[in-house]
Amino acid sequence: MPHVIVKMWPGKSEQQKQELSDEITQAVTGILGYGKASVSVGIEIVQPSVWVREVYDPDIRDRWNTLYQKPGYDPSDL
Repeated sequence: MPHVIVKMWPGKSEQQKQELSDEITQAVTGILGYGKASVSVGIEIVQPSVWVREVYDPDIRDRWNTLYQKPGYDPSDL
């Protein structure tokens, strides 16, 4: 029962978010062999002013060893 959470800055349209969700669902079902009904995708909008505190520090820095795609940006530049 994969549940995927995407956290991102505001500014993307509902159509873009739906397309992203559809593509993630397709990848999960195709690669992992789950049925579409087993997959859920959430999109959380996070303001840039709190990104480091609410996303980078707890979800990226503190879980670095669990990331399969690591970011290439320096959080001090945000």
